[in-house]
Amino acid sequence: MPELPEVETTRRGIEPALVGQRFSGARVRNPALRWPVPADLGQQLRGQTVRSVERRAKYLLIPLDTGTVILHLGMSGRLRVLSASIPPEKHEHVDLLLDNGQALRLHDTRRFGAVLWTPRPWAEHPLIARLGPEPLAPEFDPDLLWRKARGRQLAIKSLIMDGQVVVGVGNIYANEALFRAGIHPRRAAGRISRKRLAGLVGAIKSVLGEALARGGTTLRDYRGPDGARGYFTLDLRVYDQAGQPCPSCQTAVRREVLGQRATYFCPACQR
Repeated sequence: MPELPEVETTRRGIEPALVGQRFSGARVRNPALRWPVPADLGQQLRGQTVRSVERRAKYLLIPLDTGTVILHLGMSGRLRVLSASIPPEKHEHVDLLLDNGQALRLHDTRRFGAVLWTPRPWAEHPLIARLGPEPLAPEFDPDLLWRKARGRQLAIKSLIMDGQVVVGVGNIYANEALFRAGIHPRRAAGRISRKRLAGLVGAIKSVLGEALARGGTTLRDYRGPDGARGYFTLDLRVYDQAGQPCPSCQTAVRREVLGQRATYFCPACQR
């Protein structure tokens, strides 16, 4: 599913085509997404100008004059800006229509994405209000992770994927960061030293930064707004590499299920 680097790549891709433009309405072909698309979405958007395109965790935010459009790509969603006259393909469920004849179009095969509207400040929305800090922000530092981990028996991989601890560290990047930090994904968070947790914070930041520079990761569905694949796929060291030699020690990478997620690690390098 699209994770933080893919969502940020999408934001950067659609921002230039949207900022300063005015919406004329919406065309909803299938409102049955993860949460129902508001029935009055087109009416709410009509005549409103796009002030910016922002991101919080995996949510894309389009602030307007009297509210904000909240978008989520779910497991298979992608967005692109194109002529509103282009016939929709299968699974293209929502168009946000612009005065200039363009549309922001959502393609979502599995329909786990979302198109929502809030008239209140977006930071107060129930889906966003309790989220933790951004992983690339200064607020996410070794002291914060150490405080969150202290005394916890929860597996460290589950802790760093908890959006109330830190947002946007999805399954792919959690696996990769733990490998770089040399930490076993099942190790109890509270039994990891402060020094090793500091190394993990650095690994999370470097993995996500590199993934952003490479346009994210494409495994199956993800494409950027321009249709390009995410090339961090070529840099994956353990994720989806079960049975392949560890790039550090040549031990076979192992796959297990942790928290209902596929988990990849080197049993020799990660302790």
